[in-house]
Amino acid sequence: MKGCEQSNRMPRVLIIEDDPESRRALAGLFAREDWKVLEATDGDVGIELALHNRPELILCDLLMPKSNGFQVCRTIREQLQPTKIIVVSGRDYEVDKISALQAGADEYLFKPVTWELLSRTIDQLLPQIPRQPKPTLSTGDDSQLARIKFWGVRGSIPIPGKSTVRYGGNTSCVEVRADGEIIVLDAGSGIRMLGLALDKEFGSRSMKLTLLITHTHWDHIQGLPFFSPAYNEKNLIRVLGYEGARAGLATILASQMETPFFPVSLRELPSHLAIEELREMEFQIGKVQVQSKFANHPGICVGYRLFTSSGSIAFFPDNEPYEQLKLQLASRDGISEHEARDFAAVERAKMVEFLQDCDVAILDAQYTDDEYAKHIGWGHSSLSSVVSLALDADVHKLLLFHHDPSHDDQMVDKMAECARALVRKSGKSLDVEPAREGAEISIMLPVSS
Repeated sequence: MKGCEQSNRMPRVLIIEDDPESRRALAGLFAREDWKVLEATDGDVGIELALHNRPELILCDLLMPKSNGFQVCRTIREQLQPTKIIVVSGRDYEVDKISALQAGADEYLFKPVTWELLSRTIDQLLPQIPRQPKPTLSTGDDSQLARIKFWGVRGSIPIPGKSTVRYGGNTSCVEVRADGEIIVLDAGSGIRMLGLALDKEFGSRSMKLTLLITHTHWDHIQGLPFFSPAYNEKNLIRVLGYEGARAGLATILASQMETPFFPVSLRELPSHLAIEELREMEFQIGKVQVQSKFANHPGICVGYRLFTSSGSIAFFPDNEPYEQLKLQLASRDGISEHEARDFAAVERAKMVEFLQDCDVAILDAQYTDDEYAKHIGWGHSSLSSVVSLALDADVHKLLLFHHDPSHDDQMVDKMAECARALVRKSGKSLDVEPAREGAEISIMLPVSS
């Protein structure tokens, strides 16, 4: 089969079948064709194996103990977009076939099946099993250098125009290259230009990247439907994030591409795209260790800290300090001002610990202090609070991020000067810059003599 011949490793198939004879027969067919075969005797085990091993193909019976074939299809399709599912059933009913396809199956075959039929079906579903791409970076020694590039720095809504030319008008998107990985932070409108740049860089070669979503407010995901690498079947794209407040991550990302809003559905994207809901607060992307922390922001929202071989990068685009918020709500919550301040102090200490000694911190600085007083409870930071936080955490470089849509370039300049004045007044050392669309920052550890 041409899909297998083009792959540089054994493709994986998961066979979910409670009948041992049928399962062994199918496993033998695939083993002879140099597939790596995984087997499950019921639907629950099959789902667990699928999520852990991420096979290219799943063959699934319809009537099984625990989770039946329809339930397996729905669960797998929600979490493993690129995996192809073939339901193989002895039930020759058109209504079962229609229901299976609606649940997420890609094809429905009747038992008994021959290898010739399976082969033709697999060639149609997997015309080219992607090669594992080799990381391609033009940054030199991966162990010594990490690179950050800003593609969108605004909050709330894109604001193109003459007044935002210098700092940019696109919403949240930051690219990180480190240790052979391409990591994208958020998918605001800025991700469109990032996609075009990646297409130009990679040309006909496949690319592999990981997209970390902080939360699913629209200014952080609205660019995903326009991310051109997602429309190339050669590319491998992992989308990681935490469950939304009212629906799962995959459901929310798919909803903005439903028919009333967009002409192409998420399921129709031809790239090898996988959406994974995170459960742990620490995980790895290749050699890059990632820590996450829940933010004080409406809904489920996190910030990330990436630990690379050349330094660490924190990304907290949406976060509100606790003190003024808790004081304002103290009477409603039935607590004293003293209790409110104690709670806020503990939460702030946790944030300081999370950011401690960070090389580059990209932090929410949406409001001036006067503006914040009118926006307590909106989920964003004041300028003085974020500067104070970075100083206490001994951050090396602070990037003011999530610029308010009402702030033009001159206003961002004024806020940056105010932040630098606060640093000078503190007597400490902290490099402060406003995040600017198109700007690049490199982090390099000093070479020991």
